[in-house]
Amino acid sequence: MKVTVSRKAHFNAAHRLYRKDWTDEKNSLIFGKCSNPNFHGHNYELIVSVTGTIDKETGYVIDIKTLKDIIKEKIEDAFDHKNLNVEVPEFRELNPTAENIVVVIYDKIKPELKPELELEITLFETPRNFVSYSG
Repeated sequence: MKVTVSRKAHFNAAHRLYRKDWTDEKNSLIFGKCSNPNFHGHNYELIVSVTGTIDKETGYVIDIKTLKDIIKEKIEDAFDHKNLNVEVPEFRELNPTAENIVVVIYDKIKPELKPELELEITLFETPRNFVSYSG
């Protein structure tokens, strides 16, 4: 029997959606106000879901405190109150769209989990706009 355990987290970050190899006009046409050269910010909401078999000894799929600590160290400490384009190495050459951010978050958390555990990341950029990725 598989069970999914989820933890919510939050971080605030600024970003700019653009491609260096495009003109300002093309970036503006494709990304609109999200291509503002002075950046813009979001209050990101994150749901990290881990699915696996319940351990017979502990009764856990994963200790929620362990999951909380992984999220804090790997995501919140790395992204919160940062300019993603400038201060987060993963986005120096990668456009920090919600789609790319969710994959980067997955890639940072997955190696911290036991290999048999499944992972799904859901990232809310706004209350109505969100993306999910599960590898």
